[in-house]
Amino acid sequence: MRPAGSARLSHHSTARFRRLEQQAKGTPLLTVVLIGLLWGLNWPAVKYMLTEMPPMTIRAVAFPVAAVCLALIAWGRGERLKPVAGEFIPMIFTGLLVICGFNVLTALGQMLTETSKAAIIAYTMPAMTAGFAAVFLGERLGRARLIALAVGMGGLVVLASEDFGALISDPVGPAVMLVAALSWALGNVALKAREWQLTSLSLTVWFFVASSVFIWPLVLIFEPPWQQTLPSVPVLATLLYHALGPMVICYALWTALVGRLSASVAAITSLLAPVVGVLSAVVLLGDPVTWQKIVALGMILISIKLAITPQAEV
Repeated sequence: MRPAGSARLSHHSTARFRRLEQQAKGTPLLTVVLIGLLWGLNWPAVKYMLTEMPPMTIRAVAFPVAAVCLALIAWGRGERLKPVAGEFIPMIFTGLLVICGFNVLTALGQMLTETSKAAIIAYTMPAMTAGFAAVFLGERLGRARLIALAVGMGGLVVLASEDFGALISDPVGPAVMLVAALSWALGNVALKAREWQLTSLSLTVWFFVASSVFIWPLVLIFEPPWQQTLPSVPVLATLLYHALGPMVICYALWTALVGRLSASVAAITSLLAPVVGVLSAVVLLGDPVTWQKIVALGMILISIKLAITPQAEV
């Protein structure tokens, strides 16, 4: 028989473990919701900034701000920032795909097509990610994941059908957004493909450093700052939100989410962002409400629900 004190200690440990377990179960859902809100609102935010700022300049300002902020957070947490020698090249490659490529191309794409359509096309990336994860990572696409992918992608098809003729007649914008989705999908698979020595937060710092080093020469060549005018205060405030919210908070959470879940499931959960993006485009930018958008949003929500349930991990 165990002593009474030992029994109380065991009961206390069990209760604490259950509390931690419940917190762990709730974390992915809370993370998905926060990422979806911040990234979703970022679509009209970028569209608004594009009225006074060129696309690469927006990213070139936000990337180093995010790198510095995340580095300070990592340093304050005592996390190691120095990468091991063998990870440096893969880290740069992954960062250029998941941050620089996706963000720069989506900004360019929004100049060539309306915001709601840009968000719709960009979120073909879950299907791309699932396919690449199955090919390169050997992930098993169980029934729940396949249904979630089918429902989510079906929702995007319904959204695209709202004005399919316009997409065909003017393919440049959609093509740019598809390449952006490809960049994101390959970046997430590359992130999942190895066991990194750095924490997800430290990795994100280097992703932004690599993206900053890559984008600034392009800005100096194609969007010289000395030829630009100072944006208005509202645009500068929106730029601050863009850097601190979608860049700092979302990317830190996203790399942690991909590390905990399979690449395909993590990609499907991001479908909440186009829901917020389309709704915010309707409210803030005056995009029309159609039955295609209503049906597609419902299908996307079902897809997210299927993806985050425990069965999706089987």
